[in-house]
Amino acid sequence: MLQISCTICIYIFCCLVPLLNGDSVAYYTAAVYEHHAILNQNSSTLTDRKSALEFMFQNLDIYEIQVATAAERGAQIIVFPEDGIHGFNYTRQSIYPYLDFLPPSHLLPWNPCQEPDRFSDTEVLQRLSCMAVKGRMYLVANLGTKVPCEHHHFRCPDGRYQFNTNVVFSSNGTLVASYFKQNLYFEYGFDIPPKAQHVVFNTPFASKFGLITCFDILFYKPAVSLVESHMVKHILYPTAWMNQLPLLSAIQIQRAFASAFGINLLAANIHHTKLGMTGSGIYSPSQSYFYFDMTSDNGKLLIGKVPVDPLPAGHNAQVSFGSQNINRLHWLHGDVCELDRAEHCRASLLRHQLPPSEFQAEMMYDNFTFIPLAAVEGAVKVCSSFCCYLNYTKTLESDEFYALGIFDGLHTVHGTYYLQICALVKCGGLEPETCGQEVTEAGTIINFQLWGNFTTKHIFPMLLTSGVTLHLPDSWGWKDSHCYMKNENMSSGLVTAALYGRLYNLD
Repeated sequence: MLQISCTICIYIFCCLVPLLNGDSVAYYTAAVYEHHAILNQNSSTLTDRKSALEFMFQNLDIYEIQVATAAERGAQIIVFPEDGIHGFNYTRQSIYPYLDFLPPSHLLPWNPCQEPDRFSDTEVLQRLSCMAVKGRMYLVANLGTKVPCEHHHFRCPDGRYQFNTNVVFSSNGTLVASYFKQNLYFEYGFDIPPKAQHVVFNTPFASKFGLITCFDILFYKPAVSLVESHMVKHILYPTAWMNQLPLLSAIQIQRAFASAFGINLLAANIHHTKLGMTGSGIYSPSQSYFYFDMTSDNGKLLIGKVPVDPLPAGHNAQVSFGSQNINRLHWLHGDVCELDRAEHCRASLLRHQLPPSEFQAEMMYDNFTFIPLAAVEGAVKVCSSFCCYLNYTKTLESDEFYALGIFDGLHTVHGTYYLQICALVKCGGLEPETCGQEVTEAGTIINFQLWGNFTTKHIFPMLLTSGVTLHLPDSWGWKDSHCYMKNENMSSGLVTAALYGRLYNLD
């Protein structure tokens, strides 16, 4: 898997939320912890419950310190990463001693800290519950759980389900929510739940929180349906994400998801540079605290203010996803130039260069069609079953090769899902075959307008600059049946600018 050579550590707050109608926006204080997990080097070896608990308590001891630190800084909720307590690479048999029993809903409510003897094999849940009490905050953590089932059920041949589970404890230690991960990623110790869950709960400081885990973010259920059908405003997101540039670093997809749906996303990742794992953040539509560091082996606690309502009524970035007609997020200053329809516009935009030659190259295991940016400024167009357009000016140029790529098809490596992508990328070298390679540094600053006539409304805007640094575009949205992204104020080199489209119904 990915090994990134990035040298960066970022903790940034950008684009302050404006005042609305003369009143201050209401906030709550959130924390996410990127955990340098103590990993089990013998995860496929069978062990007993006592040994498993001794191992997991090493990670829980670190969690407890982070809760205390977050409490001192006023955090009202904290999110810990996926697999942070037990690690990964288990078999179904070897992970069993690491699983806590999760009581069914008809036996709730339950406060593990106050009722530790009510159920057996709940030691991890008890510690998490007591952490929430000590920190006086909501606590979100990921662990493995076991749930009894009927032996005759074909999905459950050994009498139990084993789930990758998120749990939420209130500030008094009560278990208020749990969620079983739907979209597993080579997790042989866990079962896919029989039905996708849509878990929604409220807190005293904000309402409509939902839970997803890692790979879930790329699929409709439950990630998108939580927002579109259940009107969730805050997504809590434990993850163990292995970065893959140029399109799927952890902070790219986290930022893009929050932007696309106009929601808050609290994302906590594992931190293991040898496995290419880093990238956490606290995101709202107009602000970000994020962390990406491939140079250190230390964990990182992020704490930030989060708007209670990410898109207040009347805000110019409000989107209605329940309708067939998507409301415009922002409008371009001027017209979007549809190159295949407006002859005079085409002639104007292409006055700086002759049409360059298209070429094929692999990016993210998919065969993209690319067209190079051969001039200092101009416009290019590349098509498959839809078309991508780019109008650009290189304001600070270096000896680097850029290309505009398009892909429309079924991605089949490490997951199966249908994509439509327009992507401007810095290539790994000066040859066409290097386009699509992992790149972390860039010196060329480009002002651009990127757009495409997508056939899906689910578009995720991605803008990454040198050093694997997130950048919010000046504007993005829809106009004349095209989704666009525009940026004219970057101060560092462009790594990736992409409109990442998903066609969930074709998966």
